[in-house]
Amino acid sequence: MAASVRINEYNGAGATETTNIGDTDMGSVDQANLDPVANPIVPGENSFEKWQKLEVTAMGGSSKIHNLKVWRTGALGGAAAHKTNARTASYGGAEAFATPTDDLSTVADQVMPSSEPATANLGIGGSLAGELTAAGYSDYLVHQMQTDAGDVAGSTSTLNYQYDEVA
Repeated sequence: MAASVRINEYNGAGATETTNIGDTDMGSVDQANLDPVANPIVPGENSFEKWQKLEVTAMGGSSKIHNLKVWRTGALGGAAAHKTNARTASYGGAEAFATPTDDLSTVADQVMPSSEPATANLGIGGSLAGELTAAGYSDYLVHQMQTDAGDVAGSTSTLNYQYDEVA
């Protein structure tokens, strides 16, 4: 039996947790499972940061979860950039939660990969070499859409999560 894994999102000043989010739509409000049509990102402005963690709720028959990877597929359009704290080199370690902002993120400061990274880019326990051997969490994945005034609203892309599971 495989491990049970879900993505959780944290919003507001108190890091309110929404477990097992249905999507990771970006928008102009700090909210899990938001409606991007009702809360669009105005060209020239940023989305609110998303603070998310991968949670292993049960190991099933697995002994280890590791090698966490995250990347985006699909075009953004215009000069929009999807920024993140995920990186394969110079990983900053586990971020401490901060209230999500629509100001230029100081945490999500690298371009989100647009193809699968060759190695882990999201840590566990502050390290890209970290692993879970029991139920637990990854480090925070922080990401934000940053747009230019000339961008057109309405692009669609997919956020991909991957991990290795050892029986």
